[in-house]
Amino acid sequence: MLNNNWVAFVVTLALALLWLRLNDFLAHRGLISAALSRKIIHIGTGPIYVLCWLLFNQSPWSRYIAALIPFGITLQFLLVGIGVIKDQAAVDAMSRSGDRREILRGPLFYGIVFVVLTLVYWLETPIGIIALMLLCGGDGLADIVGTRMSGASLPWSRKKTWYGSLAMFFGGWLLALFVLAVYWKVGVFGGGFADYLLRITIISLGASIVESLPFRDIDNITVPLVAVLLGHLLF
Repeated sequence: MLNNNWVAFVVTLALALLWLRLNDFLAHRGLISAALSRKIIHIGTGPIYVLCWLLFNQSPWSRYIAALIPFGITLQFLLVGIGVIKDQAAVDAMSRSGDRREILRGPLFYGIVFVVLTLVYWLETPIGIIALMLLCGGDGLADIVGTRMSGASLPWSRKKTWYGSLAMFFGGWLLALFVLAVYWKVGVFGGGFADYLLRITIISLGASIVESLPFRDIDNITVPLVAVLLGHLLF
């Protein structure tokens, strides 16, 4: 934990932007596909940002200063998506087809969710952290695995597979468990760590079921929403 929240802000922003621009560069150069870059950004940005919460002090303003980071990045997404900012590298990294307007759906929703959950939950409860990690590790990995392992489609969602749903569950579960373990280890959350296992498992299962439904471009909202609702029932 740093004494100065603005130093924590700069460090967190630098790490987040480094991750974003690295993937922008790789996608723009054709070293990785735009679809893969989009999901790598999706998976990695959240844990970097949430773990950096530990750098902020206990000031009541900490959550607001931290939330400026996803807010600023989300505002950039909005401006690129509507064409105010020309950033082809960002478009290549975050869109499936190269259409900048795609950023106004999944990536924009992703950023908004991060801002809201940071402000509402912060370090007061594990609910926000678990929801964000399920969004990152679960939903992001589900798409990567689901698009690369054909067959075994879900009966209620023919464009999604059992492989993707399993990746959603285990990816989200493991990432939520890892980040929460870090917070528990440094004393942010108390109690026995085993007490969290069943709760995380139930929340991960519920989020995986919702992610498996045949809806397009709203997983970045529905997955954290159901995780938050289950979190309030279990914590």
